[in-house]
Amino acid sequence: MEQLLEYFGVITGFLYLLLEIRQHKAMWVVGFLTSLVYVFVFFFSKIYADMGLNIYYVAISIYGFKKWTCTKKSVTEEKVSDDLIFYRHITWPLLAGIASAILAIYALLYYVLHNFTDSPIPMGDAFTTSVGIVATWMLARRIIEHWIFWVIVNFVSVYLYYLRGLYPTMFLYICYAILAIVGYFTWKKKGINKERI
Repeated sequence: MEQLLEYFGVITGFLYLLLEIRQHKAMWVVGFLTSLVYVFVFFFSKIYADMGLNIYYVAISIYGFKKWTCTKKSVTEEKVSDDLIFYRHITWPLLAGIASAILAIYALLYYVLHNFTDSPIPMGDAFTTSVGIVATWMLARRIIEHWIFWVIVNFVSVYLYYLRGLYPTMFLYICYAILAIVGYFTWKKKGINKERI
């Protein structure tokens, strides 16, 4: 059953990323399903912070869907093409806030994982989770640099999932890392920098 859930998560995970690159709002529905499945996959594998991260993903999928639906309505009023990709850049003050948030979340997660769970990889688990939380928030706000955060998180995750024997998920995250690079350049090439979306 665990392996079946993992394979389902891998398939929907690929679909999610392809939809994300195209900025199709259905990605939030697929992301909701993928994250729900991975809550259980990571629970069984004792990767508790990533399990918690996927609970967060379930919740932010609802927020992201709502946010992007409202954005779509305002964009539609401007009578622009559905193929356009809108994004904005991170600012220096926002980057400072993001770095502070990542450090605070990391410290809290590492403390909890190290002292109160049987997690075999508390440092890596805390790192990927803290950066993932912030990167997903950046995606919901259409900040293009979220892709750079995901490249880092995905490559670190590949190693963590290798250690836990989650080979299909490890393969998924290798693809995630590569597609995150593709996503960045796709948004950059086809997108419109709209600072106020």
